[in-house]
Amino acid sequence: MTPHKWQFSSRFRRHAFGWKSQPAILRIKEAVSEIRQLARKEPVLAAEGAILFLEKLSPAIEHVDSSSGAIGTAVNRAIESLVDIIANAQVDHERRQRWLERLWHAVEEDAIPYLELLTDFWGELCATPDIASRWADEFIPMVERAWDPQATEFRYFKGTSACLSALYTAGRHQQLLALLEKARFQWWPNRRWGVKSLVAMGKNAEAIRYAEESTGLNAPVQDIARTCEAILLASGFAEEAYKRYAIDANQSTTHLATFRAIAKKYPAMPAATILRDLVARHPGQEGKWFAAAKDAGLFDLAIELVSQSPADPRTLTRAARDYAAEHSTFAMAAGMAALRHIAQGHGYEITGTDVLDAYSALMKASAATGRQDASTHHEIRSLLSGYPANNFVCKVLSPYLQC
Repeated sequence: MTPHKWQFSSRFRRHAFGWKSQPAILRIKEAVSEIRQLARKEPVLAAEGAILFLEKLSPAIEHVDSSSGAIGTAVNRAIESLVDIIANAQVDHERRQRWLERLWHAVEEDAIPYLELLTDFWGELCATPDIASRWADEFIPMVERAWDPQATEFRYFKGTSACLSALYTAGRHQQLLALLEKARFQWWPNRRWGVKSLVAMGKNAEAIRYAEESTGLNAPVQDIARTCEAILLASGFAEEAYKRYAIDANQSTTHLATFRAIAKKYPAMPAATILRDLVARHPGQEGKWFAAAKDAGLFDLAIELVSQSPADPRTLTRAARDYAAEHSTFAMAAGMAALRHIAQGHGYEITGTDVLDAYSALMKASAATGRQDASTHHEIRSLLSGYPANNFVCKVLSPYLQC
């Protein structure tokens, strides 16, 4: 039978990509796409391709600049995408064992290491409890040797996570927990397997206590909180999950994204309650939650927040412009807040255009409320009277305000 010709194979030669990360990332995405497309019709052949790709991956990108983290992220996504293909392929035990041996050899030869995440899925890659149990038996002595309390030097074994994953898949939960007790350090990436085992044994309360005992210096608080939250939610204790873990578990890249994540996960919780809890958790940053309050339609709360601490003036201006017709009173307050915060020196690289944009949005909202321009101008002058006459906002708006 003629072997399948993989397009990616010739592209992933040893040191094929030099130091530039973008060409390597592109080729990784192409390889994963090629494998996944074939998996729809030929799942076993696709699994063979996934294993070949993982064997070739690390040597090919060994010299790529990894300082930005982009190449590492691409590799991890590729691994996560391909694990299911390998794990779900229907093959006999002998072939599965050969696959695992090839993958383990790739892990052992991985110098950077790029394939570290692969060991987290070792139990899934084994596909059956029997095969997983065999691999666990192979790994356990090496894990125990690395964790030997009598050792005078630090020892590291690449297969620690693979061992724990295999024990978990094999259903040997008590043995997994006993092995973790021998660890020299309480490291969450290892102890999370203990949490999973306790949950599998129906001991949810113990699992949460076990997870909380994993906190300490440099512990990933968000990961631990997310794990505990998931246990409580799965058990139907949404209120307790919210009170104990929601804020820590759902921190995101922006304040708005954090609020949305919690609101989506807890639809029964009033948006105002979530926001006030978030604000209370971050004193001095009230204004940063303005966009979240606006997004939830809590306009009075949004203005209350920006009266307590600054928000990005451009965010306030956009709100004033977008809501000038529909919620003109709120838009006016947002526009005034934008001018006030600019006058106080807040905002990044603020220009005269930003001042004029805020003024324009404010006047548009004012007109929508039926107020006279003179009345709004008087309010603006009153606002600016607390700042020196040569204040930036005063200078930009002086032709309009006659001040």
